[in-house]
Amino acid sequence: MKISYDPEIDVLYIRLLEGKHECRSVRLSDEVALNIGAGEKLVGIEILDAKEVLGAGKIPSVTLEGIESADAPLVIHEKPSKKYGS
Repeated sequence: MKISYDPEIDVLYIRLLEGKHECRSVRLSDEVALNIGAGEKLVGIEILDAKEVLGAGKIPSVTLEGIESADAPLVIHEKPSKKYGS
């Protein structure tokens, strides 16, 4: 699973399945869409206007409960606040 946030356009994306998938989008609201792949598998969740949708004007912390440790380590990447060369 991969959770990414783009502060420039205020979009949060939760990718549940790795790799490339041909998907259709199912809109739950103007801000929230589910990306559904082959076999009706949920590939990802897109949240537009994420700060407003998730509340308090900021992205909330992420807590993982009841999940066994995966073979891969937890990796946190911070997106640079400015683009290089600006």
